[in-house]
Amino acid sequence: FFFNDTATTEIYTRSIVGSVRCVQETGINAEYMGIYCKNREMSDKVVPELVKKKEQRDAELKKKGDEAKLKKKADNKLKLAECIKRGEKWYKFDLAEKKALIDNKRQAKKAGNYYVPAEAKVAFVVRIKGINTLHPKPRKVLSLLRLRQLHNGVFVRLNKATIQMLRLIEPYVTYGYPNKETISKLIYKRGFVKEDGARIPIQNNEQIEKHLGKFGIICIEDLIHEITECGPHFKEANNFLWAFKLNPPKGGFN
Repeated sequence: FFFNDTATTEIYTRSIVGSVRCVQETGINAEYMGIYCKNREMSDKVVPELVKKKEQRDAELKKKGDEAKLKKKADNKLKLAECIKRGEKWYKFDLAEKKALIDNKRQAKKAGNYYVPAEAKVAFVVRIKGINTLHPKPRKVLSLLRLRQLHNGVFVRLNKATIQMLRLIEPYVTYGYPNKETISKLIYKRGFVKEDGARIPIQNNEQIEKHLGKFGIICIEDLIHEITECGPHFKEANNFLWAFKLNPPKGGFN
């Protein structure tokens, strides 16, 4: 279109070009919106395959996790019942031993004799001196018995070899023969175990069963009984326990 006025013609041309552009852009946007809405409607009806697989995998993992939790809960219940049963068993065993000891003493007294109880099987050794002016041989013996620090304590099986070792290091240690009550208090209050070379406090029976279960020791009462009676697996049970770190006596040694 041409007008007599040049300015009018230019304005009219610009308005037509702008309208065409607007129509083109609107058409593109409308087409895009139509495709988007169509895809959205399809997505509401059809679930992608990857999403289906993920949902199926999550459901399977959740099911397995719930089954594992229920199984572990049931196993823990059975283990707890077994530990209680074993504790009662060792309690009755100790009562029977005490009763037998009293009966033997009474019978010997009645017959006009003396009853001599069996020698102690286990000693508890505590280091009371440091490393100053220490001869290499006693130092080696202390290291073998795991008495590397002052006021460390360990259980030692008494036999000919260990008795000779104790005599060699007598100036640097003190020792005695603990009963079950003392051993139980030490393990319950000061007990630490060795796990992957680290000193870990005894927190539950799973720690004991994990390392000593193959020897039939599944709870702390089994461990105490094995140490007290110096059982066939005393070495494994004793090595599993970390050396006891004790406090110095108040007022020093007499």
